[in-house]
Amino acid sequence: MDIDKAIQVLEASDDYRVLKRLQVVDQYNAEDGSDKRIGIYLDVETTGMNADDDVVIELAMVPFEFNKAGQIFRVLEPYNAFQDPGCAIPAEITRITGITDEMVKGQSIDHEKISKMLSEAVIVIAHNAKFDRAFCENLDDAFKDISWACSISDINWNEEGMEGVKLEYLAYKYGFFYEGHRATIDCYAALEILSRPLPVSGELALKRLLDTARKATVRLWAVNAPFDKKDDLKARRYRWSDGSNGSTKAWYIDVSEDDYDDELVYLKDNIYPGNLPELPSLKITAKERYSAQSVK
Repeated sequence: MDIDKAIQVLEASDDYRVLKRLQVVDQYNAEDGSDKRIGIYLDVETTGMNADDDVVIELAMVPFEFNKAGQIFRVLEPYNAFQDPGCAIPAEITRITGITDEMVKGQSIDHEKISKMLSEAVIVIAHNAKFDRAFCENLDDAFKDISWACSISDINWNEEGMEGVKLEYLAYKYGFFYEGHRATIDCYAALEILSRPLPVSGELALKRLLDTARKATVRLWAVNAPFDKKDDLKARRYRWSDGSNGSTKAWYIDVSEDDYDDELVYLKDNIYPGNLPELPSLKITAKERYSAQSVK
C-alpha cells in the first residue's frame, strides 16, 4: 500500500496517531525582505549534571536566521565537536548518549570557531538553558557575553496544553520523532518545534520565546524572612538559595518589572508585617538570565 494512503487510513480513525521521523531541513521560510538576525540553538552532552565538577564532552551549535516575528529562514552550517574530558565517561552517560571514551579520546572543541559563531549571533537558545549555560561558561568565556533564552522556561507550555516539557515529548505532540540524546539532532528537533505555531494560542513558538526573553525581570530576595513563613513563600513560588558559590542565602523570586511593586506589597503585608526591610534586588536581562556567574 502507498505510505501516504496508509497514513490517511490510519489517521481517519481515532484509534491511531502517526508519527513521522524528523526531516532535517535547511530552510523553513522563503526570504521576505524582513530584517533578519542570526540565532544559535545549542546543546551539550556532559559527564554529569553538576557544572562545578563535570565537563562538556560534546557541543553542538546550529545557527539559523530569524526575524522579530519569529519566522525561521535558513538553517546554517552547524558546528559539532567532541571534547576529551581527561577521565573515563561514566557508564550511565554512555548508556544515555552513546558517547564512549574512544569517541572523545584526543578530541577538542575549537574555541576560535565558537568565538566566530557567537560574534555573528544575537542570541543563544537551549532546552534548559540554566544547565547548558553553566557548562558553556565554564568551557569558554565567550558564552558569558551574549543573550540567552530557554525553550523550556521562556514558553509557558502548560498554558499551551502540554503536560511535559521534555524535548522528546514535545516532538511527539507535534507529530514527529527522532533519536535523541545526541547534541546536534536535539538542536534540529528543537528548531522544528520553534518553527511551529503553539497549539492553543496559534502564535509561533519562536515568537513567544523571543518576546519573553526580551523582557527584563527582577530577582527579589526575601532576606531574613521569618522561618514560619517558609511555606507561604514556597506557595508563592519563591525558591531557596543556600548561599553556595557566593549567592545570597535567602528565599527569592523572579518577577516582571511591572509586578515588582506588587510583590513588595505582598511581602510587607504577609511576610514582614508592618516593617518591610530594605531587600536586595537585581534587574535581569537576557544577557544575565540563566547564568550561574552573574546572578547571585
